[in-house]
Amino acid sequence: MNDYTKYLAGRVTAGGLSRREFMGRAMAAGVTLALADKLFTESAMAAEPKRGGHLKLGLEGGAATDSKDPAKFLSQVMFCIGRCWGDMLVESHPLTGAAVPALAESWEPSKDAATWTFKIRKGVKFHNGKELTIDDVIATLKRHTDAKSESGALGVMKSIKEIKADGDNLVLTLTEGNADMPLLLTDYHLVIQPNGGYDDPLASIGTGPYKMVSFEPGVRATFERNKDDWRTDRGFVDSVEIITMNDATARIAALSSGQVHYINRVDPKTVDLLKRAPTVDILATAGRGHYVFIMHCNTAPFDNNDLRLALKYAMDRETMVKKILGGYGKLGNDFPINNTYALFPEGIEQRAYDPDKAAFHYKKSGHSGSVLLRTSEVAFPGAVDAAVLYQESCKKAGINIEVKREPGDGYWTNVWNVQPFSTSYWGGRPTQDQMYSTAYLSTADWNDTRFKRPDFDKLLLEARSELDEAKRKELYRAMAMMVRDEGGVILPMFNDFVNASTKQVKGYVHDIGNDMSNGYVATRVWLDA
Repeated sequence: MNDYTKYLAGRVTAGGLSRREFMGRAMAAGVTLALADKLFTESAMAAEPKRGGHLKLGLEGGAATDSKDPAKFLSQVMFCIGRCWGDMLVESHPLTGAAVPALAESWEPSKDAATWTFKIRKGVKFHNGKELTIDDVIATLKRHTDAKSESGALGVMKSIKEIKADGDNLVLTLTEGNADMPLLLTDYHLVIQPNGGYDDPLASIGTGPYKMVSFEPGVRATFERNKDDWRTDRGFVDSVEIITMNDATARIAALSSGQVHYINRVDPKTVDLLKRAPTVDILATAGRGHYVFIMHCNTAPFDNNDLRLALKYAMDRETMVKKILGGYGKLGNDFPINNTYALFPEGIEQRAYDPDKAAFHYKKSGHSGSVLLRTSEVAFPGAVDAAVLYQESCKKAGINIEVKREPGDGYWTNVWNVQPFSTSYWGGRPTQDQMYSTAYLSTADWNDTRFKRPDFDKLLLEARSELDEAKRKELYRAMAMMVRDEGGVILPMFNDFVNASTKQVKGYVHDIGNDMSNGYVATRVWLDA
């Protein structure tokens, strides 16, 4: 039984996947009819399905500036909200990261992977009763390719040259071959909306398991179950309430007292305390998320690579993982890829804390005076402590870091991607190509280090269309080295996603794709009253 079939069996056990759906998906994955039938029967016998109840999530990462337009989703809260009401064409497997069908039930590439044909699922209804059509899919993708939409997916959508219908099928023609195309469509901004959201991008009308009832940015959002959901393996509770709780102490108190069923971004320093509570489960998932200190490469004094190298060598990564992550994570190496990605570039020397090298490059840079680092408790769990810890490690290299603590509300609009040196985080992306295209391509809107290199862009495009995996791996290695040694990202650690729930919460899926079960937590879990 492969990982995907195990996952399907788990969804049956969780009480949500019908026999028909299980058999169809398992056989599509290469399982024989007889074995699929046996696996379903065994899984169903172990199932304890529970439907109903009101699920309450207390989440960090919301702000008064949050927009309901999927193109403009920025925060953790909006990430989770979008998963509640919307669907993408493709999803990623939680254990392997492979592309799996969603609103697109299958796909086929041309021999050069430059043209992709997607079969769009029939019989799916939007929350307003309108049936999903190929026109809605085309309109959605076209809106996200328009710079006016300010879409966070614009960087990956720019590779699409033509979007058209072939009967009821979607045909995408790319500027060059891309073997990862289905996974690119898993981007959480690409929620399929009626007429692509052109009529009202803020309507929050989708095909997801829940319908939005109310929304107050930075405060809360409420949902009711979509009784016409096209899937049966999700949406177990009757209603969902997502409450913005940016204060870590408040989140822990709310979970411990039973006011909420689930909280995100648990500070590893509080894990041992939470473990003592008999009603609480710790949910830690290893994945692609990473905490970063970002410098704008085109803004003084960070336009000097010797200064950037000095600040990289002044980072004590091992101490960061130990003290900030509490061991819930792994060392970073100043490029945004770890070994959960296919074609991970192996053999790159791990950058170590070296005050002497930091001092050498700092002197060579010619910089004098303090360096201003902006941070906030919302940047990542322990971000303020991490900034202070970094300040101390820099002192040993003769570098003076001035730490400025910014308000949490508005941090993602006023500081991140605006100020030249700040703390931040990335949840990772399904592929190396998408991670680099979103944050390191010269033309990417979310290029938060202002790393703009035509030679890097050329390598990225070359790797994208390279079908020989060995050659593609070499290209990814060259890109990693360029970002590591010349880019503006200081990446000290890949974090585990550390969340917590009450023991009432069942069916939680540990998903390598991103935090909060890749944002699907509210759609996947059920309550055991």
